[in-house]
Amino acid sequence: MIRLRQILEQFLSNLYCMDQTWISDDTLNELPHPSHVGQTKVGGLNLHQPRMRAALGAALALACSPKGFTAGQFAATVQSTRESSDPSYDARRAAYDLKKLRGKSLVEKVAKSHRYRIPPPAVRTIGALVILREKILRPILAGAGKPKMGRKPKNWSVIDEHYETLRQNMFTLLEDLRIAA
Repeated sequence: MIRLRQILEQFLSNLYCMDQTWISDDTLNELPHPSHVGQTKVGGLNLHQPRMRAALGAALALACSPKGFTAGQFAATVQSTRESSDPSYDARRAAYDLKKLRGKSLVEKVAKSHRYRIPPPAVRTIGALVILREKILRPILAGAGKPKMGRKPKNWSVIDEHYETLRQNMFTLLEDLRIAA
């Protein structure tokens, strides 16, 4: 019963962190720079690489694992989430990506085991990175080059209205900067 309560509390904590995602300017600027895990220097996080985006998505997907997760489980999750499945992405590559995430304090090792876990503040940061790119920037930039939206959907929500306003403003901005085609 106590273990079930701990699992529920961890899940609710992660859910709260996902609801309140946040990333500071300092964190965003430091991600691409190398860091250290113990005495080992590891590379930074390049969010323009599909592999790193898939790794962040996998970390987010495994954040609620009650006992943490292994590099093998992480590799399997990355393979299942990548657009172009990479058969060479194995536990060795996953361990390297996990080390890079550890260098940025986005993943931590579970004491005396080969398991990893995502601390709640890291859930907030990873969630912000994934949501910003996939749910905000991509859709807005994809539609920013179009002056008109087209036919309005039947189920138009307040969020759709916000996206449309952002898209129109982004189109105007890109035109003013002489970037729009």
